[in-house]
Amino acid sequence: MSLLAFSARGQYMQTKMKIAPLEYDFGVFKEEGGSKSFDFVVTNTGTNPLIIQNVTASCGCTTPEWTRMPIPPGGRGKVTAIYDPAGRPGAFNKTLTVYSNAVPQTVTLIIKGEVTPRPKTVEDLFTFVVGPVRFQSNQLSFSDVKKNEKKSQMMELVNTSNTPVKVGFDILPPHLTLKANPEILQPGQKGKIEGTYDGTKKQDWGFVNDMIKIKTNDIIHSEVFLYVSATLVEDFSLLSREELANAPVFKLALTTIDIGKMPQAATRDIEFKFTNEGKRDLIIRNIKATCGCTAIQQGTMGTGIKPGESGSIKATFSSGGYLGKVTKTINVFTNDPKTPEIILMLTADVEQKTGK
Repeated sequence: MSLLAFSARGQYMQTKMKIAPLEYDFGVFKEEGGSKSFDFVVTNTGTNPLIIQNVTASCGCTTPEWTRMPIPPGGRGKVTAIYDPAGRPGAFNKTLTVYSNAVPQTVTLIIKGEVTPRPKTVEDLFTFVVGPVRFQSNQLSFSDVKKNEKKSQMMELVNTSNTPVKVGFDILPPHLTLKANPEILQPGQKGKIEGTYDGTKKQDWGFVNDMIKIKTNDIIHSEVFLYVSATLVEDFSLLSREELANAPVFKLALTTIDIGKMPQAATRDIEFKFTNEGKRDLIIRNIKATCGCTAIQQGTMGTGIKPGESGSIKATFSSGGYLGKVTKTINVFTNDPKTPEIILMLTADVEQKTGK
């Protein structure tokens, strides 16, 4: 229907709409209380039938409903806003846009309020299930661990069974100690996993991860693991100002190499050249690739590069079964206190391999 209609007297008649109110505040309500709804009253104040053509919401948390039949002059309809608070605690301010054959064609409605979060359940707080107990997470993260320190971390757990449970761990590596406190949890009792990471005993650098099997009542749960992660870094905090000024400087000619186009199931040899621009020997602590498809020449690691000397890090890029733009990274760890970790990038445009 057109917005304007021509009357018998030769005058145009407009389709007009009034919505009241234009904004509604639900106030404060509980998340566990379920969805809230409000009806905005629509009145046809014109002389032609009013048609609400569509109503859209600004997010999926709000569902609109509206009068589908034409509203006669002087008649009323409604636009209903339904807000779902599940998983959305906190204040909200959302809009609904009403499309019609009236002038103006669009009207914006606002709903707002504040959702108080539902109380956290045991399942919410302890998400990692291991037999009769639940852990806060399946990962215990130690963040940055210096190579000359021991670092401690804790995680809560709870016994959700009706009987006492003894919690332990199977085959811990030398750099890691884990124990439950208390070791035996009574029904419903909470406890803590106390972990210590010894950086002096882990011969690695950068991000590392251990998969630890968990025991309950001396039974090993071989299907689940506690992932213990750490980022091993060198401690430069004890270096004097003079030592920092005379430190090695790891200077790369390029940190990104674009191989260009290459076919699938092919390899390319890459070389990143570098120079020690510092005043003391540069040591490559470690080199790590993001995946096994990037082979790295390991001979560079651990050797001292004298001031002014140059070297290179060689890698083999394998396109494998990839297709399109592919990016792979290599992490290099050195004793340069300003840039102890550098990320090298390899990119290639892998094309589909054609048959003969």
